[in-house]
Amino acid sequence: MIEVESVTKRYGQTAVVDRVSLTIPKGGVTSFIGPNGAGKSTLLSMISRLMPMDEGRIRIDGMDVGSTPSDVMARKLAILRQDNPMSLRLTVRDLIAFGRFPHSKGRLTAQDVGHIDHALEMLELTALADRYLDEISGGQRQRAFVAMVMCQDTDYILLDEPLNNLDMHHGVAMMRLLRNFADTHGKTVVVVIHDINFASAYSDCIVAMKNGQLDFMGTPEELVRPEVLQPLYELDIDVHEINGQRICVYYR
Repeated sequence: MIEVESVTKRYGQTAVVDRVSLTIPKGGVTSFIGPNGAGKSTLLSMISRLMPMDEGRIRIDGMDVGSTPSDVMARKLAILRQDNPMSLRLTVRDLIAFGRFPHSKGRLTAQDVGHIDHALEMLELTALADRYLDEISGGQRQRAFVAMVMCQDTDYILLDEPLNNLDMHHGVAMMRLLRNFADTHGKTVVVVIHDINFASAYSDCIVAMKNGQLDFMGTPEELVRPEVLQPLYELDIDVHEINGQRICVYYR
């Protein structure tokens, strides 16, 4: 499990994450939702050690993220950042192969190649394997970065807005893949996501943040309700149950 204890991150005098405490259960899919500037991506970056915290403590399966050696943490947790600049001219296969570095140290084995081929297949990228990243669409690049993270084969997978640049078909395919990956491989998948309906349909647990603080945490049945979501987003939101899923309507 991921244990977050009184974690704070400040920029100057402004706390963008303010004394947040929560426990993300091991296994399944947990989604972070909330308005822009709520602190979701900042908290995810601190959990993955991409960003230092100013106060508090974070542990993953009992390991303190602030003191655990990097190579140990890289075999436990993988993260996809919201922005993924890439200055090197790489093929899709080259990029995905970076996910094996914590295991191969740059010397790919047959087992590593098997992981790479499997990731290409899962993300529907096999036909693009030898194309350069600057030759494919933004949505295809996004899928390649997700494939790189999944290829790392860690217990915990953190994805900051993995649906960026994806059309409806590939957005649904991505969420189904993450759901299946958690269920069949025993992974813990944590996503920052803006689409409430994707969070409702595919998550076991939803974490709602606002103004740098934890606003609500619970199952989709507990959280996807007008009395929770309307003050969170300051927007009129109707919730309807369709085929056993709680779906939000807010286009009015």
